[in-house]
Amino acid sequence: MSTSTPRRLPGGTHPGRLTELLWHSVSAGDEHAATALVLRALEEGADPESVLLDVIGAVQGRVGEEWAANRITVAQEHAATAINERAVSALALHPSTRTPVTRGRITVACVDGEWHALPARLLGEVLKLRGWHVDYLGAQVPTPHLISHLHMTRADVVALSSSIAVRLPAAHAAITACQAVGVPVLVGGAAFGRQGRYATLLGADAWAPDARAAADRLAAGPLSRPQPGHQQIDDLPHLADQEYTLVVRHRDALVRKVFTALEDAFPALRAYTDTQRDRTAEDLAHIVEFLATALYTGDDELFTEFVGWTARVLEARGVPAQSLPPALSLLARELGDFPRATRILRRGTEALSTDHPTAAGNTA
Repeated sequence: MSTSTPRRLPGGTHPGRLTELLWHSVSAGDEHAATALVLRALEEGADPESVLLDVIGAVQGRVGEEWAANRITVAQEHAATAINERAVSALALHPSTRTPVTRGRITVACVDGEWHALPARLLGEVLKLRGWHVDYLGAQVPTPHLISHLHMTRADVVALSSSIAVRLPAAHAAITACQAVGVPVLVGGAAFGRQGRYATLLGADAWAPDARAAADRLAAGPLSRPQPGHQQIDDLPHLADQEYTLVVRHRDALVRKVFTALEDAFPALRAYTDTQRDRTAEDLAHIVEFLATALYTGDDELFTEFVGWTARVLEARGVPAQSLPPALSLLARELGDFPRATRILRRGTEALSTDHPTAAGNTA
């Protein structure tokens, strides 16, 4: 973790006060007020890095929390994120943020399939402030295009961002590919788990919990050049059982079969509206995706944490979480020949019984 502390604003104002003001502008959908607030803070002498991380970054974190608690809609979440992105752009163009390049060249990108780009953008802007030449590639960068870019630019290091754990297989492919062309990789984002446990598992050269810590780590010294010849299977020998591959290959069929059988196992589903049925199918698809990712990483906890989070989100939306245990049971029945998958599903059901007893109650 970084030991640096947020810098106070002129006149002793703490970034927390500016954060509240920005939140009010963002939540009201007022782009002009949001950008004006950020620019005024810079003109009054605020530290640009603190505005990026302790203000804009903090507001974006609150946006996610408000969505999970069902206090804002998906549309409002997207609108708020867009306003925060514009605030970052306004800050990046302000004269106070112009910093000469005194360090090396770094490529900052989101892994393929990852569309939460703001954390990577914040990192890119912090690194510019710290004197790096930054190539920011944005969201959902296919690995072949990332490697082509590295060949053209001769970057010293790659920083990869991912917020959702189901992108870990794509992250692993990107990490391995970058290392194969001799470029070390620093990773960050919620996808990599507490204390970056999946970063270590997938062979990343470094991990940081946030943008400030990432910049501090890179300032401490260059990352070691990776050894050639490394393969993905070297990190995850359990993939030889093919369970991950087969679950991914038959994912759509699994969702269809379980959804059809769920009407008998959870009769309340028959009374759902078309919209509720569509959402249930989406939830099943997410469950299968996270099951596949748990199979990929060999970490049952990845799945049990997701199931618990899903139960909380459903409860916040007034949706019965009782559909989860029968869905997990039906998936286990379909995957009866897959010992790791059935164990993970069983543990997911046990976690629901312990942490969300109402979800494991009467489903008739």
